[in-house]
Amino acid sequence: MSALTLGDGLVGKVALVTGASSGIGRATALLFAREGMTVCATSRDEAGLQELKSEMPAGNHMYRVLDLQDVQGCEALVAEVDARYQGIYVLAHIGAYLRRKDLFDVTEEDWDVQLDVNLRSAFFLNRAVGKVMIERNIPGRIINFSSSSWLVGPMKGSDSYVASKGGVVSLARGFARQFGPHGIRVNVIAPGQINTPMQHVDNDPKIVADAAAACPLRRMGEPEELARVTLFLASDNASFVNGATINVSGGLLMY
Repeated sequence: MSALTLGDGLVGKVALVTGASSGIGRATALLFAREGMTVCATSRDEAGLQELKSEMPAGNHMYRVLDLQDVQGCEALVAEVDARYQGIYVLAHIGAYLRRKDLFDVTEEDWDVQLDVNLRSAFFLNRAVGKVMIERNIPGRIINFSSSSWLVGPMKGSDSYVASKGGVVSLARGFARQFGPHGIRVNVIAPGQINTPMQHVDNDPKIVADAAAACPLRRMGEPEELARVTLFLASDNASFVNGATINVSGGLLMY
């Protein structure tokens, strides 16, 4: 019997990755491609996608600008990927949006944009990709991203964001139950403090430093560390992991 690899069973498989122009999404798209997968990388940031394209290993990859607020655009992209590759094996839904504001300054628009990008898109992308997997009899993997704050509550200025990320955990559990009988595994990764552009936007450097110091490992995580957990959940190594929320916070959150 040959030894297992972290990306066991993924060579030649098709993955749709959102938020692929930077941070965890970018690291995941690169790792998937290096493991022999075919990747459809999406983001609102066209320039970032072009930079990603210049670093990706050779392959029949796709790069598409996608606004996660556009439900019809999300569903059309899933149909395009399915038509091109005759199926989708992995959805890594990593794209997200955080608008930091004091609780009493949050507007309806602030609330709506974060719930749309982070929660509504998760529902419609999970549903559309799951439908493709069921119709094509593909025992696929759907990996959503939440935040460690889904359990402990928001830090300063992230109330709407954390509400949306708590919803991601709940909806993923529903999809895990519904899609499980088809062999489709649906899971969630809950990152702690990760060194991504989102971590630093409109954030007090002292808050960032204090959170890193509070982590038992005394540092932030790196996008590549989250990408490896995503690869594990996509692989055959996680064959009996379904409906789980995986805490990847360096011990900042423990449960």
